[in-house]
Amino acid sequence: MIANTQSIDERKYARLLAKTLPVAIETEEQYERMLAQVEPLFDKGENLSPEETELLKLLSHLIQEYEEKHYQLNASSPHGILRELMEARGVKPSDLWELLGSKGYASDIINGKREISKSQARKLAEFFNVSVELFI
Repeated sequence: MIANTQSIDERKYARLLAKTLPVAIETEEQYERMLAQVEPLFDKGENLSPEETELLKLLSHLIQEYEEKHYQLNASSPHGILRELMEARGVKPSDLWELLGSKGYASDIINGKREISKSQARKLAEFFNVSVELFI
């Protein structure tokens, strides 16, 4: 049995692992592949099985390790990370108005006056193609 995860069906989890083939991420190609594996799990939202939840934790950990080594954004706040990503990718505040709900919300979030909600974090992660943990 897997430690501290007694509710996990080992066979189901093994099938998920075999299908996903998680690896220690060392290349941008592996990073993109792991991000692609995470997307359908995020789309399921709260409807994840225990096995999918564990897989999401594992993939998120691998992605986060890679991002910490190669992007070094985790030292900053979620708002700082957002500003850094916007600058690096040439994204203007107006590009985020619809994504974040309005011009006012976008401005407040970018300037650190308003916290980033979980749903906004998911949208930003998808928009920038990064791990959602960067914005939480």
